[in-house]
Amino acid sequence: MKLSARVDYALRAVSELAVAQGPRNVEQLSAAQGIPAKYLESILGELRRGQLLRSQRGPVGGFRLARPAEEISVADVIRALEGELANVRGNRPEELEYSGAAAPLQQVWIALRASERAILESVTLAHVASGEMPEMVRTLVAEPAAWARPSRRTS
Repeated sequence: MKLSARVDYALRAVSELAVAQGPRNVEQLSAAQGIPAKYLESILGELRRGQLLRSQRGPVGGFRLARPAEEISVADVIRALEGELANVRGNRPEELEYSGAAAPLQQVWIALRASERAILESVTLAHVASGEMPEMVRTLVAEPAAWARPSRRTS
């Protein structure tokens, strides 16, 4: 799974908002996470249109989460910017049709999406803000293989 810079920046910004006591403006979020302000402004606008953020104008204005951090998952943020979590050439896995020896690939893509959902929908902004990850994430991260770079097969 590859995550775009937009998704990375969005998750970093909303994590800041999850711990904020009030609205934060683009400059504050940009400085806190080292994100280019113009790029961040565009991302925050998309998250607002996706109903994950609210904006407030004025001298004490800025952005805040539209719902409590416990109710916004990492998957919600990704979907607001990128659409479906797993797709193949722009199609949902269940819409694909393969023939012959490739037919089982559809099952691989559906399983991949299910595993992504299991993790990304279970982790909320509150988890990220507190550093307390759900048990499933802690278990996976505790495995040394999770940190290892996969070896290239040569056969």
